[in-house]
Amino acid sequence: MVFRYVVIATGFGWVGAVGSKKGLVFLTLPKLSHRTVLSEIKEFLGDSIEDPSAFGDLPSRIKRYFEGKRVTFTDKLDLSGTTVFQQAVWNVTRTIPYGETRSYAWIASQAESPRASRAVGGALARNRFPIIVPCHRVIASDGSLGGFSGGLALKKRLLELEAAWL
Repeated sequence: MVFRYVVIATGFGWVGAVGSKKGLVFLTLPKLSHRTVLSEIKEFLGDSIEDPSAFGDLPSRIKRYFEGKRVTFTDKLDLSGTTVFQQAVWNVTRTIPYGETRSYAWIASQAESPRASRAVGGALARNRFPIIVPCHRVIASDGSLGGFSGGLALKKRLLELEAAWL
């Protein structure tokens, strides 16, 4: 299978997107350098071809998102190699509106696994599509931030960015 990628300069840093014919395969969180994004893409997939045209207007929407503009991400995802549970968790997470948060327990309940809050955290930790599957909008039941693969400072910054849209 041929994978294509694009690296996007945003106000938060460099973001990489990788796709296949089936859809988006992987999206990085913002990184400090173009080189770091390329390294992460290579680590995740190995070989891929740079081809910004393969992503339609996704690069411009990603840029606008990080500029604080409200955009929608209805992009098709290539979920190859993921579990049914991960897919359920990610699909529920995609329904969380901008500027709002939901708990891990809420996600578990909506994914029809009400006792699986901890497993929800594990599925979100493996989220290959941050921002598009907005795992930064998922917090602990007590209102604390919980975890985030990009670090809690970035999670807080993203929540503040989105809160400005309300």
